[in-house]
Amino acid sequence: MSVLNRLEQIKESSQIKKPGGPPVPPPSGREDKQETDPLRHVRVKLLKRAVDRFGKEMQAAAGNGDGWQAFATRIDSLLTEVLEEEKTFLSRVERQRVLGDILNDIFGLGPIEPFVKDPTVTEVMVNGFNSIYIEREGRIEKTEIRFRDDEHVMQIIEKIIFPLGRRIDESSPMVDARLPNGSRVNAIIPPLAIDGPSLTIRKFSEEPFGIDDLTSFGTLSSEMAMFLRAVVEISMNVLVSGGTGTGKTTLLNVLSSFIPKSERIVTIEDAAELKMHQPHVVRLESRPANIEGKGRIGIRELVINSLRMRPDRIIVGEVRGGEALDMLQAMNTGHDGSLTTLHANSPRDALARLETMVLMAGMDLPVRAIREQVAGGINLIIHLKRFRDGTRKIVKITEIAGMEGDIITMQDLFVFEETGMDEKGRVTGRFRPTGIIPRCQPMFKIKGIHVPQDIFRTGGAN
Repeated sequence: MSVLNRLEQIKESSQIKKPGGPPVPPPSGREDKQETDPLRHVRVKLLKRAVDRFGKEMQAAAGNGDGWQAFATRIDSLLTEVLEEEKTFLSRVERQRVLGDILNDIFGLGPIEPFVKDPTVTEVMVNGFNSIYIEREGRIEKTEIRFRDDEHVMQIIEKIIFPLGRRIDESSPMVDARLPNGSRVNAIIPPLAIDGPSLTIRKFSEEPFGIDDLTSFGTLSSEMAMFLRAVVEISMNVLVSGGTGTGKTTLLNVLSSFIPKSERIVTIEDAAELKMHQPHVVRLESRPANIEGKGRIGIRELVINSLRMRPDRIIVGEVRGGEALDMLQAMNTGHDGSLTTLHANSPRDALARLETMVLMAGMDLPVRAIREQVAGGINLIIHLKRFRDGTRKIVKITEIAGMEGDIITMQDLFVFEETGMDEKGRVTGRFRPTGIIPRCQPMFKIKGIHVPQDIFRTGGAN
């Protein structure tokens, strides 16, 4: 969809009172879904005039992130013309707001563009045209920003997904995509979204966080960081678990940075988010079905294909289904050093979810056989939790010790002990080793990696 076509849509869909005629009614049953805007007519007239005067030039500049700057002064002059014709006076603040809204509609993501650019905002959540929330520093807050109406939200969704070759309509009312900067986007529309189109944007840092960043944030201790670096370097298979928004992908990015540059890495994701700095990387991304419902390539097919690509490491962004079986089989057949994440409430719950996912592969395997695959494949589980103050911490680093009967045995190596809240409402506590020496400790010596045993002794971590 070209810039010109998109702007024509904005003009045509705006419900305003046309001079000399009755107001255009909103769609049936949607009277309560329109935002009252006293400057609506000014905005639409300005937008129409901008398209008429500079349409082709704006279309050419749309791909340039700073393209709007060349038009700010020119559109401001058009605004003066429109205000004189409408005999309307605007304060300086109102004028800047109208101008900013028009530029954001043309060159950005409409009213949420400032949040997308704000580095302190990590998530933008559009629950409806007049209900927009953001997450800043781990805390969710409601904003005063509004879209004009549901159609306005739909136009922004289309603007995001069209260049990616994705579609969204009544026959396909959900879509996952990503912005050019790597941010993850999910959109869902009626009839599934009852209160109007919903849009969620999960932002990621332009420059990925490193292990020192996570240590300074209080996500883990320096001793835990030393251990995790060594674990990845000796090619242990690691599962990162946690709830939604706990920082699993961020931690996966950090862990992957410890992989030696000499190794061949294959990453597999639904929407590519991992930012790898190694030179030998193949990035694979799943593909949804086309309009005819054909052509879907899922994570499982990509995992199977990756085994034929001579990988040293396989990184799966998140396991959600039958691909768990193929991932475990890879881990048990020489593809050491694999990394992945899944949603779970605890390390034990993560194992239970893995069992369920293996059964989703359609293989009629006995529970003991599945658990043997899990115990033989997974070496370490790192569990993350998001606390009520918005901070994210590794609350457990758990080693898989083997099988006892039909039960997978586990041992915690590090835990976070919460002690309360400080005067600023922040969670207090400490990271503590349990005193158990990990089974992989001899491997560190064999590989020539120095990990002092003192860090595992009680009192060795802060």
